[in-house]
Formats: sequence, structure tokens, C-alpha cells
Amino acid sequence: MGLIISILITFLVIILVLYLINMLPIDGRAKQIVRVIVIIIGVLSLLKYLAIY
Repeated sequence: MGLIISILITFLVIILVLYLINMLPIDGRAKQIVRVIVIIIGVLSLLKYLAIY
């Protein structure tokens, strides 16, 4: 049960960070780079919880 809660919290944090990045007043190219970095970090974190990585 703790694993599911950890995965959900991680997923919610990723969504929140992506939303906040969308609100930043920076140009589209930099915003896209930051989004990709956040998604990669989020996927690696989720893989860590699933004991794959």
C-alpha cells in the first residue's frame, strides 16, 4: 500500500511542477527543455519506486 501512495505522490508532484513551469514567463524553447528534464527525472523516480532502476 505504501508503494502505491509513493507512486501517486510522485506522479502528482510531476504534474504540479509541469503546471508551474507552464506559468513561468520564459520563451517556448527553454520551457520545452525544462519540461523534458522534469519528465525524465519523474520517470526515473517512478522506475526507482518500482525497483526497475
